[in-house]
Amino acid sequence: MSNKKRNWKPQTALVHSGTLRSGFGETSEAMYLTQGYVYQTAQAAEARFKGEEPGFIYSRYANPTVDMFEKRMCALEGAEDARATASGMAAVTAALLCSVKAGDHIVAARALFGSCRWVVETLAPRYGIEATLVDGTDIANWEKVVRPNTKLFFLESPTNPTLEVVDIAAVAALANSIGARLVVDNVFATPLQQKPLQLGAHIVVYSATKHIDGQGRCLGGVILSDKKWIDENLHDYFRHTGPSLSPFNAWTLLKGLETLPLRVRQQTESAGKIADFLAEQPQIARVIYPGRADHPQAEIVKKQMSGGSTLICLDVKGGKQAAFALQNALDIVLISNNLGDAKSLITHPATTTHKNLSDEARAELGIGPGTLRLSVGLEDTDDLLEDIAQALKAAK
Repeated sequence: MSNKKRNWKPQTALVHSGTLRSGFGETSEAMYLTQGYVYQTAQAAEARFKGEEPGFIYSRYANPTVDMFEKRMCALEGAEDARATASGMAAVTAALLCSVKAGDHIVAARALFGSCRWVVETLAPRYGIEATLVDGTDIANWEKVVRPNTKLFFLESPTNPTLEVVDIAAVAALANSIGARLVVDNVFATPLQQKPLQLGAHIVVYSATKHIDGQGRCLGGVILSDKKWIDENLHDYFRHTGPSLSPFNAWTLLKGLETLPLRVRQQTESAGKIADFLAEQPQIARVIYPGRADHPQAEIVKKQMSGGSTLICLDVKGGKQAAFALQNALDIVLISNNLGDAKSLITHPATTTHKNLSDEARAELGIGPGTLRLSVGLEDTDDLLEDIAQALKAAK
């Protein structure tokens, strides 16, 4: 099939874009489990290493199966180029470190996944890179901390786990005004419900482990940007440090992309209904969901997201004891620190994903002892509602 058509809808692009076929004409993408490649002549090898002849050299640099995944993600995201990585955190770390050098300054929204905060607050300063964390929901906070050496902005939106939403276009405009770049972690929105590059972001990162695989099978990550930035900043880092995605995982993620729109649509629809149900329960102190009118940044959600989310943040009255009791009483929903899975998963951030933060830092982010993050799966919505209802009764 020709891939020349450029105006495919996501459902079509995620089945066909970037497909390479061998001489066997296979329907499913081939899995090229190889480390290296053979050249017909010594001259051909020299030409390929010089970049004068197209082709693959070594699977740490590029691989046909990984290449298909990267091209398919570009088609979905509207990006010029991409590099797939072994995990989401490999993607985040590469995107940040390839954008700055010693003496530069990073400004990041403080509402970040725990490992992302570690990269910004702990790892970057070891290499002489300064970092400042701000409440990302107010553009004035970003403006206040800009310095002459500010070269990079970094944010998640919606955030993990409290589903705050940051005005991506406003932060991107500020970045452009000072010659900086904006990196957006778009995992919680998925590439189907938010397009950071269209909003002005320069680099987008994903943990493909989450919705893109969506079935709890493998790790993966991807970095998307313009070709110039990838060629000049990311390519050599990627080639020499080796955070490469394995061909097997790339093949698994390709299969995940084929069903991504179906899964995200169903999960988002269920999440909206569950969020509305939880908001009416007396045991629940707070529900945060991007599809609800009472979301703290509801107007920004309308402006930059085409849908809600597959995730819900809720606070249970009674703190940690009540939150644990609710989790333990669930039958269908599983306790796990993952998200974006076909199975519904619930997490207590204060004791898992954000446990390394101080009590004060968690309080700043709105993560209390009763805070739970619910990732809604593909189970029947009514079954999930019944499970949550019985768990609330059992935990009372």
